[in-house]
Amino acid sequence: MGFRLVTLNLNGIRSAATKGFQAWAEAAAPDCMGVQELKAQAEDVAGRFETVAGMAGYFHHAQKKGYSGVGLYSRHEPSDVIRGLGIEAFDAEGRYIELRFDKPGRKLSLISCYFPSGSSGEERQQVKFQFLAAMLPHLQALRTEREFILVGDVNIAHQEIDLKNWKGNLKNSGFLPEERAWMTNLLADGPSGGGLVDVFRRLNPHPEQYTWWSNRGQAWAKNVGWRLDYHLATPALAATAQRESIHLAERFSDHAPLTIDYDFTL
Repeated sequence: MGFRLVTLNLNGIRSAATKGFQAWAEAAAPDCMGVQELKAQAEDVAGRFETVAGMAGYFHHAQKKGYSGVGLYSRHEPSDVIRGLGIEAFDAEGRYIELRFDKPGRKLSLISCYFPSGSSGEERQQVKFQFLAAMLPHLQALRTEREFILVGDVNIAHQEIDLKNWKGNLKNSGFLPEERAWMTNLLADGPSGGGLVDVFRRLNPHPEQYTWWSNRGQAWAKNVGWRLDYHLATPALAATAQRESIHLAERFSDHAPLTIDYDFTL
């Protein structure tokens, strides 16, 4: 059986729909799909995107129209749905949704998360740092209670291998030393670390594995990309990961879908 989990930044669910993402999802047949950057309100989703590929959708919308927003589509009904981190500034931007699938002897969560981008300027970069500062203890605490996989657009390329032009981006948001150090710590064991696993990198150590390409210039044509989309899992779930794939045959947004097959069932 196994469990197929997809993450995809849609860069607008209505835009991605015109480019065929629903038909792709039907063919890919995931058990669950995390989506980010819905850029849609509840009324925009109603009657159009409540279900995709036979999966029911659960959403955390931003208050601002046409901005941010995350969702999780699932074939399995969750035991609980948690929208937001409980931090007003971030929750207003629709950045976090968690589905819990608990049963006797097991607590398991799937999370879709959209980390802020700092590329528009210093003010948003500071918001991004504040978000990172809040997320680490949140995930550390969650890990003491349950197994989970967080999927989403983290807006950080961790290592030099994770972007084409690393030398030219050392001072740019998404590859700043502080952001990379945060990611290193998230993946570190020990009392101050997050203890999580970058599941894609465990399966695929090769260069030029990107999930996002700028719309400027010839970035897509020349594969000048960044790996910004992740599956971040607790070690026991990460150990069940078997196969990964980045879908490059079609483009639904400036990000590519990242699929990982796990050997567990809900």
